[in-house]
Amino acid sequence: MNWTHIFTVYGKELRDMLRDRRTLISMVVIPTIAMPGLLALVVAVSFMVEREVAATPPLVMILGGDDSPATRAGLAKNPNLTIAPPQENWRQHITDKKLRAVVELPPGLDATLAAGGTATVNIYHYEGEVRSSRAVAEVRKFFDTKTGAIVTARLAERGLTPAAIKPIELKPQNVAPPEKVGGNLIGGIIPYFFLILAFTGAMYPAMDLTAGEKERGTMETLLCSPVGRVDIVLGKFLMILTASLGTVACSLLSMTVTFSIGGSILARSIGGGDAATATRAASKIASMTTLDPVGLLAVVGMVLPMVVLFAAALFTISLFAKSFKEAQSYVSPLIVVILMPAMVGLLPGVELNWKLALVPILNVSLASKELVSGVWHWDLLGLIFASTSLYAAIALGLAVRMFNRESVIFRT
Repeated sequence: MNWTHIFTVYGKELRDMLRDRRTLISMVVIPTIAMPGLLALVVAVSFMVEREVAATPPLVMILGGDDSPATRAGLAKNPNLTIAPPQENWRQHITDKKLRAVVELPPGLDATLAAGGTATVNIYHYEGEVRSSRAVAEVRKFFDTKTGAIVTARLAERGLTPAAIKPIELKPQNVAPPEKVGGNLIGGIIPYFFLILAFTGAMYPAMDLTAGEKERGTMETLLCSPVGRVDIVLGKFLMILTASLGTVACSLLSMTVTFSIGGSILARSIGGGDAATATRAASKIASMTTLDPVGLLAVVGMVLPMVVLFAAALFTISLFAKSFKEAQSYVSPLIVVILMPAMVGLLPGVELNWKLALVPILNVSLASKELVSGVWHWDLLGLIFASTSLYAAIALGLAVRMFNRESVIFRT
């Protein structure tokens, strides 16, 4: 192994990649502009849809209640609801999203309540549908208010106050610092983005430096140079590693700027011109996006061995391909292999333990989620770092071995 030769190969590949516009687009433009822009667009569209839902009263139909004019009139006067005329086949209308909910009033509701009795009101809706859920919430709010007024009146008739039926008031108080709250809320997304970006950042360079060189006929020229094959592999590997880390760094920088600027804009939009509301919204957004900086740096350290593993594995797999297109067919499906364990790490209830600490990708995802929340399991972190480093070393060793096989290099 000659480090001079390794860095000579690395420098040559780095210059070639920087001259390639496609590489610059995949390494810099997409993670720096496209990814944060797409995220900001998703957040903006979600916010616009939420505002539209809040501004448009849901369409609700009332069944029965002809003998309960007070309740029907109260529902009709609710400004947050639009009462629809009676319709046949209303269940199908709810399923087709033409009607958001149906309120079925029992016979004699007003009389039953006036006599001190109880009654059951059925609400038919489309579970999981946003506008239907809002309709149910508004109907619930109406009947909760009505129920509160009836209870207060009944207690007053007996010389009691509402406090008589609520002797204890529970008041939750948060004791967790902002970085732990933010880490618990969005901590699982951070390693997810890191892993995906690290993998996609290494994909194109790995294919171009192996199958791409085969297709262009420059691999033979490189092999004729007085440089050992191990040095060639390590030089190319360092180039792939640089591209992957560069992609992550550019994306991390742009994400930080996007969240800092977008958070203030979102807070002003939520405030709607009201300074107090905007301040409260800004405080809430800040608590959601506050992360432990030391934990965030530790996440980067935990991801580094995984980046090495990605770079070595992609180099080895791409080396088998005869052309760039064939390499794409081998490498592209692997994104699912990266997505699935990373997505499992986002699921609630999945916690880091000794068994999961040995599962590649999932272990880093779970450990990173704990780190940004300020939780440090030193024994598990050491095991994860050591096992991931071992997997990366095995993958790099396999890449060197495959590069020394003529049947792989000159595969036709």
